[in-house]
Amino acid sequence: MGTPEAGAGERRQLINVAYRLLGSLTEAEDAVQEAYTRWYALPRHRREAVVSPGAWLTTVAGRICLDLLGSARARRERYIGAWLPEPMPDRAERADGRGADPADQITLDESVTTAFLVVLESMTPAERVAFVLHDVFRYPFAEIAAIVGRTPAACRQLASSARRRVGDARAPVAPAAGGQADVVRHVKEAWEAKDIKALVGLLDPDAVMTADGGGLAGAVLRPVEGGERIAQYMVHIADKAPGLTLLERSVNGMPGLVAQRAGATVTVAAFDVTGGRVTRIWAVRNPEKLRPWTQDG
Repeated sequence: MGTPEAGAGERRQLINVAYRLLGSLTEAEDAVQEAYTRWYALPRHRREAVVSPGAWLTTVAGRICLDLLGSARARRERYIGAWLPEPMPDRAERADGRGADPADQITLDESVTTAFLVVLESMTPAERVAFVLHDVFRYPFAEIAAIVGRTPAACRQLASSARRRVGDARAPVAPAAGGQADVVRHVKEAWEAKDIKALVGLLDPDAVMTADGGGLAGAVLRPVEGGERIAQYMVHIADKAPGLTLLERSVNGMPGLVAQRAGATVTVAAFDVTGGRVTRIWAVRNPEKLRPWTQDG
């Protein structure tokens, strides 16, 4: 028989699932909390009759996430500028060393890199749920069917369609962290030196930089395209914001940069590197998305 206590141990797994589905730690926390609220709202005899509280909670949390994804398009249309997933720090690099923050429960692997989360944004809600639950967390299609309200065969088709969007039928593979770290370090050095020529050499000619300020922090509203334009923009930022300190940090499990002013994190930048050059930069400046990067949470 299941018990309330047995279900409580699933919180970490649920946070990981919900974050990958929603790309937002805040929304993931809310979804998981709502799932637990519904669990404890059940009469005790109903809870005790549940054979697997974890499966029950996953189904409920999955449905909540599906509903949130369905309404996300309207919310994103009202969002000021580009919307990017909330960046996650490496627990070992947290300044305060706490272990109770929900951000510390996120397992940083290839399924949570910024590049991969951005690809997930291109999927329909049902595709995203089927793909993440099956290909990342290995849930059977029979269980996924109960979440999305379709047959197991239909869920299999959803996951297949999602894989085509990813562009690879296999599980996502992260780029070599060591090679990316070298490139990111060189970008940091060139940025600090305001060396446009060096930056252009590190950026792919067709590179794209996307910034997310959410209307709460200054950021370009449209992506900056082209290595030379990005290099010029980066130097322009350095000129306009003296006193910035750039730190090499892990961003969603991959080498990235964090910009701080007077000890406060103001920007978290993730990179995609191919062939030794930066092809994508995602810069999150929305302070509401930088909560895990601050000492006070």
